[in-house]
Amino acid sequence: MPNRWIPFLFSVQKKTSPKPAATAFEVDVAGRRVPVLMRRNTRAKRYTLRLDPRRDGAVVTLPKRGTVSEAKAFVSRHLDWLADRIGEAAPASALADGGTVPLRGVVHRIHATGSARGVVRIGVEAGEPVLLVPGEAAHLNRRILDHLKAEARRDLTAAVERHARILGVTPSAIRLKDTASRWGSASSRGTLSFSWRLVMAPPYVLDYLAAHEVAHLKEMNHSDAFWRLCVALAPRTDEAKAWLKQNGRMLHQVG
Repeated sequence: MPNRWIPFLFSVQKKTSPKPAATAFEVDVAGRRVPVLMRRNTRAKRYTLRLDPRRDGAVVTLPKRGTVSEAKAFVSRHLDWLADRIGEAAPASALADGGTVPLRGVVHRIHATGSARGVVRIGVEAGEPVLLVPGEAAHLNRRILDHLKAEARRDLTAAVERHARILGVTPSAIRLKDTASRWGSASSRGTLSFSWRLVMAPPYVLDYLAAHEVAHLKEMNHSDAFWRLCVALAPRTDEAKAWLKQNGRMLHQVG
């Protein structure tokens, strides 16, 4: 005779999957709903808040043992700061003929050449640096971004190789990303990642970020020993950090 209790027992023991933790929420900033993305950083020692210009919102970083409720409370205490920064931020704009784009810290005028073939080139017109862009107008924005990314890879690869030779280390890979929360990172496996947007900053800024991440291959921390290595590789470290703090948001407003 079959046991009629077996189906009941199995139904009681069945487990349900836990609901995924929230990764974002919204706050009211001067009557405007602003999305706030939550990111956990196991190396962070405190909560931090920053703008995310590419998504027209903000990012709050949680330390290892941080909680969602504490993150929300932290953001609530800094709504005035958020309102000021959002008011200052300009929306990202597409690149167009006659507009401008910075490259290695120099503003270049965009000139659509109208030619069907060719590559993006740097030139001078009437004493002004220009970016000569061939192809159809519909593809101009993409072609400029592709050019900037290619130049970023070239500059960052050269800077990383130079600093790595000095320290006697070898990164396993160099990757380009488009992150709003950080300009570079180094993994425990030796992979160095950078924002391609650094190519728009002055060369000493890109060089500092390359030195910063290469130094992590020796010191995977931000100790005094790490900063000594960083400054030895990039003497303009403090100047570069100050430039990024003041102008970094501008780099995210391109394209």
